[in-house]
Amino acid sequence: MGTAAEPATLSAAGLRVAVVAARYNEALVDQLLAGARVAWRAAGGDADSLRVERVPGAFELPLAAQALANAGKCDAVVALGCVIRGDTAHFEFVAGECARGLQQVMLATGVPVAFGVLTTENLAQAQERAAPGAQNKGAEALHTALAMAQLLRRL
Repeated sequence: MGTAAEPATLSAAGLRVAVVAARYNEALVDQLLAGARVAWRAAGGDADSLRVERVPGAFELPLAAQALANAGKCDAVVALGCVIRGDTAHFEFVAGECARGLQQVMLATGVPVAFGVLTTENLAQAQERAAPGAQNKGAEALHTALAMAQLLRRL
């Protein structure tokens, strides 16, 4: 099964992409970030030109994405995080508001924001989606960011 954006047609040439990554569930987010970096290099991006910023958790991703988008220095933002359902309603608040906030940033600024935030029922599901390889959601989010940045350049 392919990703939403076919990696073979994507190029990082001439694009400025920023990644904002949560520190909460850091080991998993680091794997997502590693996947995004691999995808960036595979698309021809220079390893040193992918901007990476860290925030405490997924709830803070929208504000950082907005600041990056408003700065006018990136063609797309990739948001990476991991929210795992627990025994309380905290999951719904964090995951839902993160998604809503990131969508609002994208619509308000016109800068694509790729949603690379895992929202899983358990740790095993998160580990599966963060593991290196074709199913890594960090790589998939980077592909989405490139696809959207390319589309907006054509429009």
